[in-house]
Amino acid sequence: MKIVNGFSVINYAQERRLLLPAFNTTNLETTIAIVQGLNDANLPGLVQISSNNLQLSSPQVIADITRYALTNSNVPIGLHLDHGKSYEDVKACVDAGFTSIMIDASHLEYEENIKEVRRCTDYCHLYGIPVEAELGAISGKEDDDVNEADCKTDPELVKDFVERSGCDLLAVSVGNVHGLEATPKIDLHLLEEIAKVSPVPLVLHGGSGIDFDVIRKMKQFNLIKVNYGSDLRKAYIQTFGKAYELNHNEANLFGLSTKATKNVRNKAKELVTIINQ
Repeated sequence: MKIVNGFSVINYAQERRLLLPAFNTTNLETTIAIVQGLNDANLPGLVQISSNNLQLSSPQVIADITRYALTNSNVPIGLHLDHGKSYEDVKACVDAGFTSIMIDASHLEYEENIKEVRRCTDYCHLYGIPVEAELGAISGKEDDDVNEADCKTDPELVKDFVERSGCDLLAVSVGNVHGLEATPKIDLHLLEEIAKVSPVPLVLHGGSGIDFDVIRKMKQFNLIKVNYGSDLRKAYIQTFGKAYELNHNEANLFGLSTKATKNVRNKAKELVTIINQ
């Protein structure tokens, strides 16, 4: 199967009342594992990579890897840019074949955030690609960048932000955090208030560490997508860590990479299945 357009993946999920997981990748093994895990569960989702992690490869490399991983896929899977840092990153990913985009300008002042998102939506919409934007700052660690802000999404700004920016998905801050070291404190009432006024579906970053019962409750508040990164990275890295602890001379890269891929595959299947029970 080809990489599926982001709007098509969203529509597929909405028609079936499913919640899309967006799994962060970095390399070939993780990408293959994500695709296999989604196929094992027979459920849709997205492979995604942040601008930070693209420094290890390139948009074209990740797009090619994803196409390869999807060769025998039978479920709708899109390719998403997570936390796009700039218009240039967005353009490069669209041109490489990404089918969904996030531009994260939440660190800017409100008007500048709108302006930067609008610039990206104008480009992406030429190719029929959905754009995710963020309103409010999500605390915690996102790859190598630490966000010190603790600013929840203001429901009073949501409608204006969405309409003027042209975004198709809105990432919200409702007590969610990045990484496994910080503790999420989800405010379901705030999410409900945001859902009442948002013209577009909502996205939750920092899914790792949030109780699955809470995730399932959030589905009733127009949540369409939840991001998972740390859970998969942990499954991958621990494979090598445990092997090293057992044998400091361990050098079987192929064997460990194969095992790590299997562990990530199982974790992806587990997560997409649980959030859609």
